Amino acid sequence: MVAPGAEAEERELEAALRPRTLDDFVGQHRVREQLSLVLEAARLRGKTADHVLLSGPPGLGKTTLSMIIAAEMNAPLRISSGPAIQHAGDLAAILSSLTEGEVLFLDEIHRMSRPAEEMLYMAMEDFRVDIVVGKGAGATSIPLEIPPFTLVGATTRAGLLPGPLRDRFGFTGHLEFYSSAELELVLRRSALLLDLALNSAAFAEIATRSRGTPRIANRLLRRVRDWALVKGLDQVDARAASAALDMYEVDARGLDRLDRGVLQALCTKFGGGPVGLSTLAIAVGEEVETVETVAEPYLVREGLLGRTPRGRIAMPAAWEHLGLQPPPEAPGAAFWTVAAGAAQEAEGSGLPDDDPTDTLFSP
Repeated sequence: MVAPGAEAEERELEAALRPRTLDDFVGQHRVREQLSLVLEAARLRGKTADHVLLSGPPGLGKTTLSMIIAAEMNAPLRISSGPAIQHAGDLAAILSSLTEGEVLFLDEIHRMSRPAEEMLYMAMEDFRVDIVVGKGAGATSIPLEIPPFTLVGATTRAGLLPGPLRDRFGFTGHLEFYSSAELELVLRRSALLLDLALNSAAFAEIATRSRGTPRIANRLLRRVRDWALVKGLDQVDARAASAALDMYEVDARGLDRLDRGVLQALCTKFGGGPVGLSTLAIAVGEEVETVETVAEPYLVREGLLGRTPRGRIAMPAAWEHLGLQPPPEAPGAAFWTVAAGAAQEAEGSGLPDDDPTDTLFSP
């Protein structure tokens, strides 16, 4: 339910909810303003826009922005992906069929093969490629001119891109996770398109469980819509939204069954850790890659799980979220105990309930 990736069927549903212009795009204010300036300048010059690199976690709007770039430039859009381009010939076939001003979107560009990547260098900079015909001593290089185009590359792992490729992008934008207020705006727009009636509290309830990701927010909204349809509700309030998402095992903090299973195993079976990733995966009955790529990033970002050289550990927030008291020898237990004691002391003394951890880090 809360995986950031999307299957092919879900992408078709997402297409109906995608904004068409930068003005309709919610969130990412800095990237949106910078991109608007780049596109407006290109239109005034009467030239194609500079190549654009969009990086960030999945589900934040990289594909949507590529479609908006093509729409804003009034240009056709060609969509492909890095894994689909395994040979230089694959890329040459795509580039040779481009029209002037066309926008080429390459998703997961960091997964493109090295020969194709080296061909892309020349295509981006000089708008030409060299096609090698034949083999061995009889091989001949034929230069092929390409009409000016705009490449939009999207990657979830910008660090894997080689420096020469990154340097050839005229604009680089990094997409950040959304705030709950921004996700509420996304949900309001989607609910209007889906003809779904929710009150403000219901929007807030869904937004807080969406992990800062619009794709997850829209997915949860559709599940709430299904629940309301079956229950015969004309309008959804916070209580109904909460009941619907509880049924799908998405709790108030956005954790699903796998997330809670990881934390539960870490706290109850291994005393808070440290424990190796493979051992933890076996304990929850999942593959190592699933735990590492689906559950772990969000748990680390929320401060529920820590990664150390000796293995994974449960942070104080994990024990608190599960309603458990950490044993004295648990990692971070001393911090958790001091913080809780300071809070009780402040409550008993009638002093303002300030953050009890402030004193732990004061000079």
